[in-house]
Amino acid sequence: MPASDLLSAQRNDDSFDDVWDEVVWRGLVHVSTDPAELKALLAGDQITYYCGFDPTAPSLHLGNLVQLLLMRRLQLAGHRPLALVGGSTGLIGDPRPTAERTLNSPETVREWVGYLEGQVSKFLSFEGDTAARLVNNLDWTAPLSAIDFLRDVGKYFRVGTMIKKDAVSARLNSDAGISYTEFSYQILQGMDFLELYRNHGCVLQTGGSDQWGNLTSGTDLIHKAEGVSVHAIGTPLITNSDGTKFGKSEGNAIWLDPTLTSPYAFYQFWLNTDDGDVVQRLKIFTFLPRAEIDRLAEAVASEPFRREAQRTLAFGVTSLVHGVDDTLAAIAAAEALFGQGDLELLDRPTLEAALRELPNTTTMPNALVTQLLVDTGLTASLSEARRALEQGGVYLNNVKVEDAAATLEGRTLPGGMAVLRRGKKTLAGVFVE
Repeated sequence: MPASDLLSAQRNDDSFDDVWDEVVWRGLVHVSTDPAELKALLAGDQITYYCGFDPTAPSLHLGNLVQLLLMRRLQLAGHRPLALVGGSTGLIGDPRPTAERTLNSPETVREWVGYLEGQVSKFLSFEGDTAARLVNNLDWTAPLSAIDFLRDVGKYFRVGTMIKKDAVSARLNSDAGISYTEFSYQILQGMDFLELYRNHGCVLQTGGSDQWGNLTSGTDLIHKAEGVSVHAIGTPLITNSDGTKFGKSEGNAIWLDPTLTSPYAFYQFWLNTDDGDVVQRLKIFTFLPRAEIDRLAEAVASEPFRREAQRTLAFGVTSLVHGVDDTLAAIAAAEALFGQGDLELLDRPTLEAALRELPNTTTMPNALVTQLLVDTGLTASLSEARRALEQGGVYLNNVKVEDAAATLEGRTLPGGMAVLRRGKKTLAGVFVE
C-alpha cells in the first residue's frame, strides 16, 4: 500500500475537543504566537497555512517529517495547506550557527526542488475542500529587482532587531562572522509569508523552533505592511533522552529518500528507539489515538522486553514514508538475517540494503569462510575463526559451517551475496566480486 493511501485513511484523534489541544498534547508546540488566539483560529472556519522546505539537499529528512505530519494533522482538521519549496531561499540557505553554507548552483537547486516537491506531495492531499497547493518562492523573487526589494520590503526591517535573532547573533559572535547573503535570509522568508498572505489569505506559518526568528520576521512584516496579525507555530527540536541529536545514525542524517536511507535502515532506526523516547515518538510521528499510545506507554513500563511500542512505531512510520510493502520486506529481511525466514525469498534490493548496513566485505568466489570472519571483523584472527567453527557457532546463509577448509564457492545467494553469522546475533555481509 502506498504511503499516500495510508495518509488518506488517517483521522485526527477524536478524544480531543480540537486540533490545537491535540498538537499540544503530542508535544508539537514549543513556541507560538498567542496560544488562545491560535486555539480559537484552528477551531473556527477554514484557514490557509504554510510551511517552507529549502532544497539544500536532494532529500528531506526526519526533521522535515515533523513538519509534514503537523501539516497533515491541520489538514485533517479542515484547514488548507500551502507547501512552499524554496527555489530562491534554497539558493542562499538559512544561517547555520557555525559557518557559511556552500552555495549550490542554480541548476542543482532547481533539480532538488523537483525532488522535494515529489516528497512533500506524498504527505498531503491535493483533492477536496482542503486541497493542498505547492508553491515556489522563486516565482515572486526572481522578477523582483534589488531596488524594489530594498524599497518595498527592506524598509520594514530594523537592523537592530535582525541582529538579535539567535542564528544571526551566534554567527556575529563567532570567528566566522556572517555574510550579507545569509543575513538577508530572514527578510526573504518574511517576504514569503507576506506574499502568501496577500495572494492566498495565509495566516499561519509552521516551522522548527530553531527557525523562530525567521518565522516572526514574517509575522512582523505582515503587521507592519498590512496592519493585521498573523500567527506562527515553532515545533520543538527533537532530541533523544540522553541529549544526543535525533535523526542521526553514525553521523549521517536519516533521509526520506529510499536511495539515501533504505527502508530497511529506516525501519531499524525506529526499532532501536530507546524506551525513554518511544512514547514521545509515537505522539509526534504516528496518528495513533491517545488511548492506544497510553496503552503502549503502559506496555513499555510493564513489559519493556517485548518492545511492542518500538515495533508499532517502526511499522507505522516506515509505512507512512515508504509504504506497507517495503516495510513488510524490511521486516522479512531482519527476520531472515537471524535465521527466522528464508533468505532466498528476499528481493535483491532489500537484501543488499540490509547487508550494507552490517559490517561487510567484498571478496572472491573461493574465499575461505575463516578469512571472511576476519575480514568482516567477526573474529580478530584466523585462529579465533577456526575455534569458532569448531565450537559450532558459525553460519553462512543460516547454514552451520564446521569445516575449517570451507569456502564461499557455491554458497552464495542470488546476486552474489551471503550472510555470515557468528552466534545468534553477530552478523556481517559478504559481496562477491
